[in-house]
Amino acid sequence: MSGIYLIISFVIAIAVMIWMISKLKVHPFLALMTISLALAIVAGIHLDKIPGIIGDGFSGTFKSIGIVIIFGALIGTVLEKTGAALKLADIVVNLVGQKRPELAMLIMGWVVGIPVFCDSGFVVLNPIREALYKKISANPVGMSVALSGGLYASHVFIPPTPGPIAAAGALGLSGNLLLVIVMGTVISLPVLAGVYFFAKKIGQDVTIDEKEADAVIAKSYDDLIKQYGKLPNGFLSIAPIIMPILFMALGSIAKILKISGICGSLMGFLGNPIIALAIGVICAVFLLANTHKLGEFNEITNESLKIVGPILFITAAGGVLGKVITDAGFVEFIKENAKVIKAAGIFFPFIISAILKTAQGSSTVAIITTASIMGMFNSADSLMDALGLTSEMAAALCVMAIGAGAMTVSHANDSYFWVVTNFSKMSPQQGYRTQTMMTFIMGVVGMLSIWVLSFILL
Repeated sequence: MSGIYLIISFVIAIAVMIWMISKLKVHPFLALMTISLALAIVAGIHLDKIPGIIGDGFSGTFKSIGIVIIFGALIGTVLEKTGAALKLADIVVNLVGQKRPELAMLIMGWVVGIPVFCDSGFVVLNPIREALYKKISANPVGMSVALSGGLYASHVFIPPTPGPIAAAGALGLSGNLLLVIVMGTVISLPVLAGVYFFAKKIGQDVTIDEKEADAVIAKSYDDLIKQYGKLPNGFLSIAPIIMPILFMALGSIAKILKISGICGSLMGFLGNPIIALAIGVICAVFLLANTHKLGEFNEITNESLKIVGPILFITAAGGVLGKVITDAGFVEFIKENAKVIKAAGIFFPFIISAILKTAQGSSTVAIITTASIMGMFNSADSLMDALGLTSEMAAALCVMAIGAGAMTVSHANDSYFWVVTNFSKMSPQQGYRTQTMMTFIMGVVGMLSIWVLSFILL
């Protein structure tokens, strides 16, 4: 098949996939697998080769990033079930102070959102928002927007949340998650600043029914914390997050300084993302023991696997689509006509991810699909190579661009939109003025920040 028809078939395939997910409510895993198979046939790949391509794309994803995603999800579930997420939130409130409630909610959401899904994080932290609102007469809408934005920023930018982990693996950074964590933190700062100022402004413009809001607020902030029993201490609460980062930093130091011998090997071993996150899981086990919930470890593990299972399969199906795109010759055609796509540069993955997010609703699906389309930065037959994004730093910025697109925008087809609006007692119309507009601002600010950094770092 000639190049132009390959591109047309690819565009049609993506459109059909979005239609299947958003309109027909087909599970993203089945939609991705169906489209990958259909695209392989239409693109003229020999029928004998297609099963092997599907198998390679599927297994390659599990090999590179599957264990890391499972460990990351397990850590997040333990923090949620033991009350450690609430302890982290309590630490933030004490540090920031109750006189700056929007800032407290913003930082609280951002910290808790690193290991915990944004949907779950909002449900867990919303009672604190409500109790603070009652106690200090703060603006409930502004606090909701700040909490939602803080959770969302770390959800799309910072591992061990599954989306950015999967993107890092697809782009060839599974061995250097620390770089992705650092870049995610850097990009979060201007994004969080944008959320903070928007939360302060929109809180003055949007009001909710205070009688309805008061009806669900029955406890003071202090009483709310007490109802969870004795919360774990601060170190045990943050250790499952901090320790993997410290060990990955240790591995990076060994690589940069070229430390050899037993010491270098040990540092490299402990700094491997799989081992580092395994250490995080061990810290989570100590957290369970400290909160007398070690007997629930099996149940928590099963719950984590139920949550992460669909993500793993979607990620693997995205790997199949990426493999089909590579073997069908799409990249070769794009390289031959690379002037237009190279002009788009780092904006290209952002645009693709934003289209997928807005059309079908799931940030994780948008991240995984876009990353699979882009391919690995060190592969000569990938879109990353066609765009000239061939270094680890370029790949990290691409992960960030995909994340920024995957938050642009949250509206009625996104479950997070309904979690935020319903728990905040806002109408759908108010949700569009707050949650949808906020995610648009976050995506634009994030992408502009990435673009500026690309001039400095690339």
